[in-house]
Amino acid sequence: MKATGIVRRIDDLGRVVIPKEIRRTMRIREGDPLEIFTDNDGEVIFKKYSPIGELGNFASAYADVLYKTSGFPVLVCDRDHVVAAAGVSKKEILERRISTSLEDMIENRKSYNAGNGEKKLQPVEGVDHYCLAQSPIIAAGDVCGSILFLANGTSDDAREVEVKLIQAAAAFLGKQMEE
Repeated sequence: MKATGIVRRIDDLGRVVIPKEIRRTMRIREGDPLEIFTDNDGEVIFKKYSPIGELGNFASAYADVLYKTSGFPVLVCDRDHVVAAAGVSKKEILERRISTSLEDMIENRKSYNAGNGEKKLQPVEGVDHYCLAQSPIIAAGDVCGSILFLANGTSDDAREVEVKLIQAAAAFLGKQMEE
């Protein structure tokens, strides 16, 4: 754990303000859910809550099946990080931060289709893979993440079948999160 040197007081309603600099660097937005952890030393830790993270094993198995079916590498992301991957080195990509471009697409509930006149989308920071098709995962009206195909070198353009497959996958994962 890293000390920030920032001290805040609790108000009469029990609230603490998280400084803007920390919210910006940790990508915490208004309305984001936070988990609260405590330990025996009196530490209180806030962690961004990821509903997709709760589906970790299920999302990973689903990504594996989707990769084997389509032949395209698959990533499942929450609003900040990659939570499941198939068809690429998991060591290289899991838990990596998503790019601000992908984060904006998720936030605005936009899909992506390579070859549709859009510029190339690099979905993960510091990783040289480009997106083929992407769809946001929406559960109970809230956007929680994204599922996407990575280009595999055989094609830089998404066909209708890849776009429909990724949309169906996003809808399915969203439905699983509601149950």
